Amino acid sequence: MRYTQEEGGRLNNFAVEPEVYSAEPPTKTEQKNYIILGSLGGLLIVAVVAIAFYTSQLAH
Repeated sequence: MRYTQEEGGRLNNFAVEPEVYSAEPPTKTEQKNYIILGSLGGLLIVAVVAIAFYTSQLAH
C-alpha cells in the first residue's frame, strides 16, 4: 500500500488509481438501440402521466 508519512508521524494513505483507457464511440447498432430504448422510456413516462391525469379526473 502506498502512503506518505506527514509531520508528527501520521500516515496519509492513497487509493490505488484505476487504469485509464479511452472510451470507444458507440457502433451504429448501439446507437439504434439507444434511440429505441429512449423512445420506449419516453413513451412509458407519457403513458404514466396520462393514466395519472385520467384517474385524477375520475375522482371529481
